[in-house]
Amino acid sequence: MRVKPLRRHGMTVLVSLIPVSYASAVTEQDFLARNTQELINLCTAPADDPLRVAAVHFCTGYLVGAYHYHESIYSGPGSQPLVCPPNPKPTRQQAITNFVSWAKAHPEYNQDRPVDAMFRYMIEKWPCQR
Repeated sequence: MRVKPLRRHGMTVLVSLIPVSYASAVTEQDFLARNTQELINLCTAPADDPLRVAAVHFCTGYLVGAYHYHESIYSGPGSQPLVCPPNPKPTRQQAITNFVSWAKAHPEYNQDRPVDAMFRYMIEKWPCQR
């Protein structure tokens, strides 16, 4: 990050030049969740963003819903789940925070569908013993 001094009316003001992907506010387009970056934007909405409450709830609902669907599909006898979380499972917030950190560390998946990135993360983190 570069910091550049700016002089106005005899005062020095510091202006931060932050990449747009981390500084931008949530947009209504992010709620389409077409790719991982849009979902991460929702999950990390700044505290002062007017859409923060809706964004964080959408993020949580999306991720929990996708995981519950996985649990439902692989709940029958003889099923082989894609992921096997530890017992006890991490809290919902821990799991979301860890996924967001992983996604930020793997920008190569920013344009993938969020559910694909989520399961890529979980398979890497909690693989099942076969």
